[in-house]
Amino acid sequence: MVVVSVSQAKTQFSRLIARVEAGEEVTITRRGAPVARLVACKPRKKRRPSRLEGKVVIPDEFFDPLPEEELKLWEGG
Repeated sequence: MVVVSVSQAKTQFSRLIARVEAGEEVTITRRGAPVARLVACKPRKKRRPSRLEGKVVIPDEFFDPLPEEELKLWEGG
């Protein structure tokens, strides 16, 4: 674990981020007391687009043009 002061963190921010990306943890202190931690973010899970396949059915009518009255309502008329 790397420990730096707030002023060091401000001047070395890019280097500290690189160290965090490499797996290190950085603690930032103010007057010797820890006030913040820099840690890597957890990677987001990849989305599976076919997860709901077969569970959701969109009827063909969904793609039909809207009636003129409803279209005006959607357009703020």
